[in-house]
Amino acid sequence: MTKLKMNENQNQFTGRNMVLGVQFLFVAFGATVLVPLLVGIDPAVALFTAGIGTLIFHLITKGMVPVFLGSSFAFIAPIIEATKLYGLPGALSGIVAVGIVYTAVSALVKWRGIKLIERLFPATVVGPVIMIIGLSLAGTAIDMSKTHWPIAVISLATAVIVVVFTKGLIKLIPIFIGIVVGYIAGLVFGVIDFTPIKEAAWLQLPGFIVPEFNWNAILYMIPVAVAPIIEHVGDMYAIGGVADKNFIEKPGLHRTLLGDGIATGLAGMVGGVPNTTYSEVTGAIALTKVTNPFILRIAAITAIVFSLIGKVSGILKTIPQAVLGGIMLLLFGLIASVGIKTLIDSKTDLSQIRNQVVVSIVLTIGIGGAVISWGNFSLAGIGLAAVVGILLNLILPGESKKVNVEG
Repeated sequence: MTKLKMNENQNQFTGRNMVLGVQFLFVAFGATVLVPLLVGIDPAVALFTAGIGTLIFHLITKGMVPVFLGSSFAFIAPIIEATKLYGLPGALSGIVAVGIVYTAVSALVKWRGIKLIERLFPATVVGPVIMIIGLSLAGTAIDMSKTHWPIAVISLATAVIVVVFTKGLIKLIPIFIGIVVGYIAGLVFGVIDFTPIKEAAWLQLPGFIVPEFNWNAILYMIPVAVAPIIEHVGDMYAIGGVADKNFIEKPGLHRTLLGDGIATGLAGMVGGVPNTTYSEVTGAIALTKVTNPFILRIAAITAIVFSLIGKVSGILKTIPQAVLGGIMLLLFGLIASVGIKTLIDSKTDLSQIRNQVVVSIVLTIGIGGAVISWGNFSLAGIGLAAVVGILLNLILPGESKKVNVEG
């Protein structure tokens, strides 16, 4: 009788389910709002699109996959640079295009299977591209930190302590805790301007922005999708392992990619950042043993509600630059280390000259800021590095190891 009652309540808005849903949002909250704060987008928009995007993902995947979509760190550098070059509305058109790329890749997966993805995006391409994503932002982290080094160091130290020394759910939210402690430090040092909180209404719509079509921004942003696509595949294996189900087969990788793509495209249409599946949430699911997708839908609805509370957005806008800089000092280094780990886990043999050539050229082009222009179009940075890496991998003799996404 008890088991029957639990099954009847698992897809209902019970008190227990509500608490669990808010808990999962809490795990994803810090990372979800950090990305828009770094790229100059209203964090309320990111919360809104994360919530709507998650619900769309669940609809497309038939409500089978316990996933929450949050802001993607892979696009921080491209959005910052594209905004400088083409303005934020232009950069948003690139985000919409990334969503279309995800959709096209989902169609390829349905047609040819995952083998084609493994062939186009091996470890020798994905690893260095991820490294560039982190390393290209090192200067930004330093610039933001030096606005107030004591606060930056306090934020950084807090996040490091949480990552290294804590256990359980606390270990999954180093960004959130680092921001909170850094904010408190900002209060102590008296550097926080409360004007955004005072000016914000209790209830207000997020600051939506309409994209403007720009070919340059689109070409700049599209190749960056290489790493998140592979990350998505890995996350599907990871959450499948936690839930003891094969989501690659059912509902199918093509459906999960499509859900991610449509969510990202929609985010770009209203002024949000690209979405991605969150490893932090997967970790929380593994820890709590709660694999019911309905709980993640509650988290999505809660994110939408938070996005409509103006005071929440106002508080987020008062976070000192040094707090964000301190978190970035850890975060972007960790992203780069994930690229190194990708090469190691995939057992890439860097004694082979072929692999050395691909990795070295991708890194040099990406970090060096190379640009290729023709007429009014240009391709640069991470995007150019990704394209060159893919072409080198296809042209040079021999084969690269596929990315190890099953852990």
